[in-house]
Amino acid sequence: MNTSNFTRLVCLLLILGLGSTLSAQDAPESKPEKEKKEKMAKPEKAAKPKDMLEVGIRPMYMFVGGDVEAEGGYGGAIHFRKALDYVFSVRFEGMYGDMKGSNDEETIQNRNFENNYIGGSGLAVVSLNNFKLDRGKRNTNIYAMVGAGANFFETTYNDFENGGRTDALIEREFAPHAAAGAGISFRLGDRVNAGVEYQAIIPFGSRADQIDGYDVGSNFRDIINTVGLNINFNLGNKSTASEPLYWVSPFNSIGDEIDQVAARVDDATKDSDGDGIVDAIDQEPNTPANVPVDTRGRTLDSDKDGIPDFRDQEPFFPPRPGEEVDENGVVTNRMDKPVTEERVQEMIDASIANARLNNTTTVTSDLRDLFIPMIYFPLNQYTVKYSDYGTLASLASVLKGNPSMRLVVRGFTDKVGNAAANERLSYLRANSVIEHMVNQHGINRSRFVLQYRGQDENIVPLNQTYLNRRVEFHTAEAGDYEQQPPANVNSGSGGF
Repeated sequence: MNTSNFTRLVCLLLILGLGSTLSAQDAPESKPEKEKKEKMAKPEKAAKPKDMLEVGIRPMYMFVGGDVEAEGGYGGAIHFRKALDYVFSVRFEGMYGDMKGSNDEETIQNRNFENNYIGGSGLAVVSLNNFKLDRGKRNTNIYAMVGAGANFFETTYNDFENGGRTDALIEREFAPHAAAGAGISFRLGDRVNAGVEYQAIIPFGSRADQIDGYDVGSNFRDIINTVGLNINFNLGNKSTASEPLYWVSPFNSIGDEIDQVAARVDDATKDSDGDGIVDAIDQEPNTPANVPVDTRGRTLDSDKDGIPDFRDQEPFFPPRPGEEVDENGVVTNRMDKPVTEERVQEMIDASIANARLNNTTTVTSDLRDLFIPMIYFPLNQYTVKYSDYGTLASLASVLKGNPSMRLVVRGFTDKVGNAAANERLSYLRANSVIEHMVNQHGINRSRFVLQYRGQDENIVPLNQTYLNRRVEFHTAEAGDYEQQPPANVNSGSGGF
């Protein structure tokens, strides 16, 4: 290669290298412009990390696809590549090479040529394997590229005039071309990678079919083909810049953000004491296991005596003014020992006042006037409702405070349905209440006398009314006796 050609190549490479270096650096910004950009930037979008600049050299095999059979040639290239993001990057390169070819005399007059090529291209590069939905660093970079550039070449070829042979020369001139190619690189370390690449140079203009020296008037242009070995180096400070982004998965930052969101969700839904109330709103985040709490995570204290239910041996027995409780919630200075009739009446009055708020009523016993709440039932049912548990708990407290007290538990129905079915249903209602008091509060079964009246003795003279579907409580007298169950009581209620 002569001195002038070498000088032109060096100038071209310096121009390309300078352009790529400038494109890799951020231009200085005035303070107002910078503040404006920061204000417009979305805070939730992760900033693109700073990355290194790739510089590569490529020794290559070159040949011309044209009108003369190619014999091949060799050349070299240098490039600068800068990532725009995780998928797209730009590359600027300069290329130099010599190619030649010849045809056998038997086919065409002995055509042969030698081409000296100098060119430069700007290429848009797409990293095809960075569309994968995974995380981490890439060990390979599979890419495709397309771009354009300019070249100036000279070709020496055989010319035929009057059957003779002379050497002819196509002199150097600038001409445009398109470029396309693909390649694969393998990561050898943070700084170095190597691979193979194919690239085609497609010339345009009046010289498009003159790379091999012969323009035979066809519609096909000559194409320069290159196959090379890339050796690439990453330039930059490792402490402030990452590898080029096409070696990094774009889903790293997305995955990190997902992990952060998941961590925040875990924190927001954390329930340290396992009471069903998340720590964010739990006012007692260290309650013992399996302890009932309210909607704010506080341990329940039903009788408001300052002792939580799980440690209170009398959780539904509120102390009266002047009474004190020990660490087990038991009143130590009861003012009702023994329980007087006035205290019983006071507790019953309190229960019936609460019952009235739930559409209940009262009755008068034969022995003395005691106000005891009734238990009501839905149509054709005999199961004790959960809303009546508190009433029965208060009644249990009365019985526990008066060990000698016995009660008549009497069931009723309204007048809907036949009399036999209603008789069975009234029995089942009274029996359901007694079983609840025995099983839930430990009251001895012998303290209850079960009786039933069916649809007789209705309080309200209507065929169907809530007030008639009830169970009453009366203080048992000496002559009160328990009625035997009606016939076929186990076959179901069968009525209303």
